[in-house]
Amino acid sequence: MYIHLSQEDIRPLYQQIADQIKVQIMDGTIAPGQELPSIRQLAQQLLTSVITVKRAYDDLEREGYIYTRQGLGTFAARISAPQLDDMRHKQAEEILSEAVEKCRALGLKGEEILGLIKELFKEDKG
Repeated sequence: MYIHLSQEDIRPLYQQIADQIKVQIMDGTIAPGQELPSIRQLAQQLLTSVITVKRAYDDLEREGYIYTRQGLGTFAARISAPQLDDMRHKQAEEILSEAVEKCRALGLKGEEILGLIKELFKEDKG
């Protein structure tokens, strides 16, 4: 499991951790049932606080990406295909929402943002 934290990212550190673990679970890098590092281990690896990692793990558990077994550890959850599709859609929606918010902060209007997205799709096809 690889996690890169950036001080330049506008998201809080716990969110960066959770988002990167979500992606790795969804793309299979972290296999269902695979044990994750303990909260303390991951905090040490990332040079961050235990509270930050605990918040990320709590969010991931609440969203169904991981589960914890007392005395055994924390593991990646087995996710069914329909659940995985829902999670991917939710993740994509969050990413797009953040992108739209940044575009609006730059002063772009809704139609301009849609135009840019359409251009990107044209470039992707060509």
